[in-house]
Amino acid sequence: MQHRSIGSLSASVIGIGCNNFGGRLDSTGTSAVVLAAIDAGINFFDTADIYGGTKSEELLGAALGSRRSDVLIATKFGLPIDAERYGAHPQYVRRACDDSLRRLNTDYIDLYQLHVPDEKVPFADTLGALHELINEGKVREIGCSNLSVAQLREAKSAASDNRAFASIQNQYSLLWREPENDGVLAECEALHLGFLPYYPLANGLLTGKVRPGEPIPEGTRLALMAPERTTHWLSDEFTSRVSELLNFADEVQIPILTLAFSWLLSHDVVSSVIAGASTPEQVCANAAAAQELSADVVQRLNELTQ
Repeated sequence: MQHRSIGSLSASVIGIGCNNFGGRLDSTGTSAVVLAAIDAGINFFDTADIYGGTKSEELLGAALGSRRSDVLIATKFGLPIDAERYGAHPQYVRRACDDSLRRLNTDYIDLYQLHVPDEKVPFADTLGALHELINEGKVREIGCSNLSVAQLREAKSAASDNRAFASIQNQYSLLWREPENDGVLAECEALHLGFLPYYPLANGLLTGKVRPGEPIPEGTRLALMAPERTTHWLSDEFTSRVSELLNFADEVQIPILTLAFSWLLSHDVVSSVIAGASTPEQVCANAAAAQELSADVVQRLNELTQ
């Protein structure tokens, strides 16, 4: 397993998204996934305070146990947990961090991320609170999610002489190339930020399990989605591209799962590809999917998904 940098952190190029923990997976299922990931060389686990109704952090912390020091924990704050717990106000940032530390059963968070921008709170105020957490040893690096180029620049300016965000987590995949079009990927290169793609498998469309024109397999992420979200992901545009990608995967004899992960990693600015998993078998498949693609394959993938 190769590693790439997120600030001072060295993260495995394949990570585990923990939004299944506390939802689709109970404590037994969570432990099986976590231990399989560690055995496969994965050291990067990405969760959030809202995942699993706050249970994801608890289950992750319990599953890691004595292996805590062997891994990197990334978690997030900012999205509403309830009517009182939300946002990026300094007072809440401190409370949210302490709550996550308690749930994770740890005394530090490796990467603490602003889940969404809070338009009511200046970046300078939020960053000030985050830097205090760094100085206190509760947080090692800070990151963000769902920010635009303008917001990244605003945050960089607000950080002044302090460290700004070390990473950004936005949606990015062969089916969603917006970070190239909106300039976020280029801005990451300019600011030396690590990019962490979420939905790298387009909610299962790029796993090879979902075949256009065939029934959605039971138990898959798409099958469990609300109807309006399923309709979005199974639009004619997406299913047409998936068909072309499946045909190309057969042509080059490379699984579409491998193409999806490895194409993302062909961008040096991508630090780790985070994907959820509900079984140890899925973990092993994800871990094995990081391979170096030839320039011709990368070019063809670009052409198929423009």
